[in-house]
Amino acid sequence: MFSRKSLGVSLSSSSVNFVLLGGAETSPRLETVSTRPLSPGTIHPSLREQNVHNPQGFVNALKEARAGLHCRGKYVSLSLPDTVGRVMILDMEERFKNRSEGLEVIRWKLKKKLPFDVADAQLDYQPISKRENGDIVVLVALVLRPVITQYEELFAAAGMVPTRIDLNSFNLCRVFERRLAAHDDFAFLTFYDSNLGIMFFAGGKPEFVRNRELAGDEMMPDSLPNEIRCSFLAYKARFPERELKGVFCVTPPQSAGYFCGVARDAIGSEPVLLETRSALDVKENIPSDPESLFPFTTAIGAALRAL
Repeated sequence: MFSRKSLGVSLSSSSVNFVLLGGAETSPRLETVSTRPLSPGTIHPSLREQNVHNPQGFVNALKEARAGLHCRGKYVSLSLPDTVGRVMILDMEERFKNRSEGLEVIRWKLKKKLPFDVADAQLDYQPISKRENGDIVVLVALVLRPVITQYEELFAAAGMVPTRIDLNSFNLCRVFERRLAAHDDFAFLTFYDSNLGIMFFAGGKPEFVRNRELAGDEMMPDSLPNEIRCSFLAYKARFPERELKGVFCVTPPQSAGYFCGVARDAIGSEPVLLETRSALDVKENIPSDPESLFPFTTAIGAALRAL
């Protein structure tokens, strides 16, 4: 089995986090981690506006965090906050012959549903299932090009090239992909960097996706129980025949008891807490306690794409 190295980076409003993975795709190993704080106001994650308001401070933090890994390599996989993009599931009655035609059909379908010109968005999609009536179900993700371009230019100024760019919600799924693959019908609930992610799966495929940035400085905002409960009720209204057979949670370790309790009360099933340490090997020189590892979870997910 060949071993290679992969660099992953995740960004938040308060820090930049880097990881170096080694090993193989089926047995990843966390080699090194590095983080640098960002001064207040450096980044404001946004869907429609450029995110970085202190470019030089951001570039300096990238350089310092990159140097802390003590390894070569300029290509990185980047994980961005979910509020930077949009993720949705669409039922497509239309048929398309190839990927480029599919992109055109989806842009046309979204043209009147989004508060911006969809022609300005960088869009990707993946067919995930087929309804009984023949409709194709697709998972769609998009980010506005000016937002992505600014990040690419600032990473270039720091001497790096982000070859793969993704959102935190996808990278959280990727970290625990092997664990989730053993289940078909389940809920995957995450709370990461003030963003609540809710995904319901049927037959191992995502069927409902919702991301909410929850306001407030507290670790667990007061709106959390209502958001999870309303999302579950919306899912049941859309798919009354579905029966969840598992609930999985990813959340900061210090608030795991509360978050899992909210999930249990809202959905009615005992949740399983997923911890980053269980998803990969960690070298002895890296703190492996849950509190230390959790902030690097999405950077790990990003790095797994290139391992």
